[in-house]
Amino acid sequence: MKKNLKIYLASPRGFCAGVKRAIEIVDKSLIKYGAPVYVRHEIVHNKQVVESLKKKGAIFIDELTDIEDKSRPVIFSAHGVPKSVPVEAQKKELSYLDATCPLVSKVHRESEQLFKNGFDIILVGHDNHPEVIGTMGQLPKGAIKLVETKEDAQDLTNNDFTKPIAYITQTTLSVDDTAEIINCLIKKFPNIKAPIKEDICYATTNRQLAVKTMAPKCDMFFVVGSRNSSNSVRLVEVAKKAGCKSSHLVHFEKEIPIKDIELSTTIGISSGASAPEELVQNLINKVKKNRTVTIEEIIVAEEKVIFKLPKELN
Repeated sequence: MKKNLKIYLASPRGFCAGVKRAIEIVDKSLIKYGAPVYVRHEIVHNKQVVESLKKKGAIFIDELTDIEDKSRPVIFSAHGVPKSVPVEAQKKELSYLDATCPLVSKVHRESEQLFKNGFDIILVGHDNHPEVIGTMGQLPKGAIKLVETKEDAQDLTNNDFTKPIAYITQTTLSVDDTAEIINCLIKKFPNIKAPIKEDICYATTNRQLAVKTMAPKCDMFFVVGSRNSSNSVRLVEVAKKAGCKSSHLVHFEKEIPIKDIELSTTIGISSGASAPEELVQNLINKVKKNRTVTIEEIIVAEEKVIFKLPKELN
């Protein structure tokens, strides 16, 4: 006889409005322009999403120089691109669509405005993440100083700056870790200018809140998402910090630790903002093979945000 298992299921989870919009831009471009269309970098950080779009006729490239047929459109990923990329596209006479998440674009505009108004800018984010590369690439080299940790913030001194200071943040960070870094910056630089509205996106905040609520009740916690998905990796960290030490990222190649689940009475499941819901259901179905499952959805917010598509696709 199968043993009982309680699954707490996070809500919201999975696709956010920015990811839905980016995927729809590729889908609609394939319908409007026919295959192939080029996509610079992974449209969102999820292997299954990328593979399904490849099957429909999307060709993923690292740089614009990899485009073989210049008559085909190219789409920029949801993470945003440095200013140099659309400039290069125009020089090459490529037609392009920008799938940058509007909340990332907001941070781009913020950085430009601060620079124009004479501020030195600190960006709280992760080095080499595509979003950070895109944000730093909105301004001349050296105009933005990257801070990754509390220690980085503590190492800064007034000598590092010649103008008033402002900070912006990557949209997919840990809410709590970012708050620690920002508090440190405020202590060091009491006059530092904050964003008018915080930069961490609503979807990141909601998904982390759901995980925080659930994790203390769970023997194990699973976040479905890719290893290069910042928001998915952060969800695992949040679950561990909230009290579930046995928290794991379920990615493309990851085997489900069925033996460990056998020893559990409660597990939690969430998914990153670029993970399709079918992957969550696949995980639940695998667990059901060995256990009698009851599911309780933990709802912390209702998301009704919808972002418009570029005018070329309307």
